[in-house]
Amino acid sequence: MTKYPHLKQDFTASLVVFLVALPLCVGVAVASGVPAELGLVTGIVGGIVTGLMRGSSLQVSGPAAGLTVLVYEAVREFGLPVLGVVVLVTGLLQLGMGALKVGRYFRAISVSVVEGMLAGIGLVLIAGQLYSVLATKAPESGLGKIAGLPGAFADALGSTRSLASLCLGTATVLVLVLWKHLPGRVRVVPGPLAAVGLATLAAVTLDLPVATVEVSGLVESVQPPSLDAFGELAGLGLLGTIVAFTLIASAESLFSAAAVDRMHDGPRTKYDKELMAQGAGNAVCGILGALPMTAVIVRSAANVQAGARTKASRVMHGVWLLLFAALLPGVLAYIPIPALAGVLVHAGAKLIPVRAMVGLWREHRGEVLILAVTAVSIVAVSMFEGVLVGVALSVVKTAWDASHVRLEVVDKGAGPVQAHLSGNATFLRLPKILDSLEALPHDRPVEVDLSGLHHLDHACRTALENWAQRHSSPETEPVKVTSA
Repeated sequence: MTKYPHLKQDFTASLVVFLVALPLCVGVAVASGVPAELGLVTGIVGGIVTGLMRGSSLQVSGPAAGLTVLVYEAVREFGLPVLGVVVLVTGLLQLGMGALKVGRYFRAISVSVVEGMLAGIGLVLIAGQLYSVLATKAPESGLGKIAGLPGAFADALGSTRSLASLCLGTATVLVLVLWKHLPGRVRVVPGPLAAVGLATLAAVTLDLPVATVEVSGLVESVQPPSLDAFGELAGLGLLGTIVAFTLIASAESLFSAAAVDRMHDGPRTKYDKELMAQGAGNAVCGILGALPMTAVIVRSAANVQAGARTKASRVMHGVWLLLFAALLPGVLAYIPIPALAGVLVHAGAKLIPVRAMVGLWREHRGEVLILAVTAVSIVAVSMFEGVLVGVALSVVKTAWDASHVRLEVVDKGAGPVQAHLSGNATFLRLPKILDSLEALPHDRPVEVDLSGLHHLDHACRTALENWAQRHSSPETEPVKVTSA
């Protein structure tokens, strides 16, 4: 047996992942408002640094479309020099959470909240990138982006430059949608690479008046955060952004790991170690002033489907990205912006779980409500507040579902009326409990049996005691309350 029995499979898979990752790394960087090379830096770190660490053996990390909106807002509000601080602290927090074995608890986050978060990101991402497709500037707010689209499309009809950009972006999306229906021999080339490659070829040969990627050089783009940038940590706004980065990046990575585990029969993910691997990668990205990283399901799925067997494939994909960034950076200058925007519009659409919502609606309509409210809150307010709204709704729903209480009344016609309470008596069910007790006869003794309750919170206990005092009168015997 050779020392590297799976080298051939891993080598082939690494090339596939590299070809999938290249346009996505560049597209996410451009959409985030940072130099294109920084997307490649994050992809390189995700492949080499995170790829070498233990956790999930086959999932691939890099800049993710799911963080694009949050990164763009952070760069717009705090500036590019502070982005490195945000990513560095995010990485350190992930390392700390992994060391404290918090990773496994991310599996307790409601799936509806995570899917709502991704849906909200997808909606804002699609709306924002459509402005890039139309070669015009996008409004700042999520609602403004959506509301302004009809006017932007109307204005584009009168501009040759906007029409050329729109045609190129639309063609890119069509290629991505139709690519999976082509023969297998054609699909050896990954869809994103084919779409961007064809768009670039069309823009160059037809000399289309469309914007292209600005290239400043790999070394010039890497700018470690200065000491002054760390002073921004004193502001509450930046701390809130760091918390949002940490929670969203961690949740997305660990949910991606669970999805990847279902795709192969190899070793299962060690969640705490994977969280530390993500933290190490983000810490390095922060030091380099690059984009944050998460595990990315598109690249991870491509890795598994290409036949990868060990983590060597993801490490080698990082090496290929490094060689490209070092030897062929000028190629980026030919890539049209509307083509990258088209790739991200397609990626944003896949973040919206339409099929999952249809299935949930049949059986768990409350979960659909949480998903929808989370998504709308992200679009209307912001990422962080939207996720908090979703988590709060999820907690309330869980408390409501768990607080089932049943009141059984036994009235034999003579003697005291017996009321048996069972289940979980919480403040959420208090109105129902009191209405049922108030309906009991007021001219006869009442015995309330609480021995069937699994849980009785303080609010219910106090309300029952007050009801017992009110119900007792000189004409009747006092209410008798018994518990286990």
